[in-house]
Amino acid sequence: MNAVMQPQDIDSQETQEWLEAMAAVIEHEGIERAHFLLEQLIEEARHAGANLPYSANTAYVNTIPAHLEKPNPGDQSIESRIRSYIRWNAAAMVVRANRKSSELGGHLASFASAATLYDVGFNHFWRSPTPEHGGDMVFFQGHSAPGMYARAFMEGRLSEDDLEKFRQEVDGNGLSSYPHPWLMPDFWQFPTVSMGLGPIMSIYQARFMKYMQHRNL
Repeated sequence: MNAVMQPQDIDSQETQEWLEAMAAVIEHEGIERAHFLLEQLIEEARHAGANLPYSANTAYVNTIPAHLEKPNPGDQSIESRIRSYIRWNAAAMVVRANRKSSELGGHLASFASAATLYDVGFNHFWRSPTPEHGGDMVFFQGHSAPGMYARAFMEGRLSEDDLEKFRQEVDGNGLSSYPHPWLMPDFWQFPTVSMGLGPIMSIYQARFMKYMQHRNL
């Protein structure tokens, strides 16, 4: 709530007494009892005609204090530099493709705005398949595909010639516009470009994996 809407505290002592009473309830009777009392007070205030505007904003209760954060395990300077190269190559690939034909299109901002998110995931979280672990299943945002190709180029998994064939699948061996396991089975795992179907697919996939786990498959 901003300063204009925030009412002034005309009796700080009374306010403190209310806060101490609530703290005592939480300590001696628990959170559920405190929640019940608050709901009753709100309901009573509404019946009495009090204006209680709805607010979707609440205080951060799960934020980790800076002094409790674990140090970054990587070299942030090197990672930032590599990320800049990947972001540049992703944009350059789309631009060069459209110099051949403006009909090819492509997305520039999707990956650029999420590059750090993907970089942290690749470098520190996501696991590839091993004999001991099946590997993580990552549902990549489809419009960020240029960034995945650019990273694969930096890792030596794709060549410059591959990047030159972005969105030119018709003639064969082109890089698919979006995650396409049928066209690129060795690169993509899930077809996720649909903003509606992609997220719900992950739910069904997780449910299926849990079924297989329970069946010891």
